[in-house]
Amino acid sequence: MSAGVLEEAIKKAAIAWISVGDGPAYALWCMPAEASLVVVSGPGEQFAPGLAEADRATVRLRGDHGGLIVQTDATVTRLTPGTDEWTEIAPQLAGKRLNAAGSADEVAARWAADGCALVRLTPAADTAVGAAGLPAESQAAPTRDTPARVETRRPFRLHRVRKPR
Repeated sequence: MSAGVLEEAIKKAAIAWISVGDGPAYALWCMPAEASLVVVSGPGEQFAPGLAEADRATVRLRGDHGGLIVQTDATVTRLTPGTDEWTEIAPQLAGKRLNAAGSADEVAARWAADGCALVRLTPAADTAVGAAGLPAESQAAPTRDTPARVETRRPFRLHRVRKPR
């Protein structure tokens, strides 16, 4: 696979499917930064179990048509609040955060205070698999059990509804 496809997929990425180890892949919003992706997770942000503590993760990126075009292993680096890298990247990522309460600097300060993890995912180009090497069958996982799932009630009807003849 050419490095150009990987670079272009990273530049256009807004969402990436990221998995750590043998765990399930989670759809996480991200921001391209140079030749890598930056993701925030933690209290009040998106759920990415194990990503902040991981050394490596698997990243799947979609193309313009919405289908999977690249899968690669990536090195995970956690950014530390107060460093030059944090000061440069956190406000940029906070500016792209939808429905954030406050300015980009306030959101970045909240991330630092709440202990949110800001991680950089740097793809290993030699592990990238392009469209030709990806499986043809769907990689959709069965739905996971969640307490948020509720049984749907029948709609309330005040009067009897007559069936058409």
